[in-house]
Amino acid sequence: MILHRWGEVGYEEGYRRMLAVHKEAKEDGANHLILTSHPPCFTVGRDAWNAQWPVPVIQSDRGGSITCHSPEQNIYYFCFQTPNPPLFFKKVRTVFTHFFAQFDKPFYYDKTNPGFYIENRKVCSLGFRYKDGVSLHGVALNVDVDLAFHNRVNPCNLQNIEATSLKAEDIHIDCELVNNFMISEIQKVFGEALHATL
Repeated sequence: MILHRWGEVGYEEGYRRMLAVHKEAKEDGANHLILTSHPPCFTVGRDAWNAQWPVPVIQSDRGGSITCHSPEQNIYYFCFQTPNPPLFFKKVRTVFTHFFAQFDKPFYYDKTNPGFYIENRKVCSLGFRYKDGVSLHGVALNVDVDLAFHNRVNPCNLQNIEATSLKAEDIHIDCELVNNFMISEIQKVFGEALHATL
């Protein structure tokens, strides 16, 4: 696995860079994991391009509806080899299930509205696209985000659902420690070794 640590980048710039990594993954046959975050913005997936929103939005070619991004949200973009997308998605879900299982909190995964929740509060969103046998996009996990900003729109446009964060659920862990867990767990679940960090 090749790890890309980008820090914070604008969404559009991040999208262009992700496409470049996707192209690289098609050529080298390796799995590429991108760690990043974005300045405050709302993005909408292909299913919601024609909807009307009360906030400015950026169109994305991922699946799903509206998603909020901001600092202190860890984003994991997977440019992984995906000959079997359902199996790939199951492995990603397993990684994050293991993460949430560390905490004595009733987190659960909702397969109808993909993401991790606690009661009616969404803390983690998943949205992928598959092209030429390699995945695009990924997972957004709210670590310590500005919830007033995030809750300007219901997460994924789901009625009676609001955004939450690890910190809001009394889980005090910084973004880098979360990233370290995810890197290790992704290697275990996917049977990968870390070959390079870019």
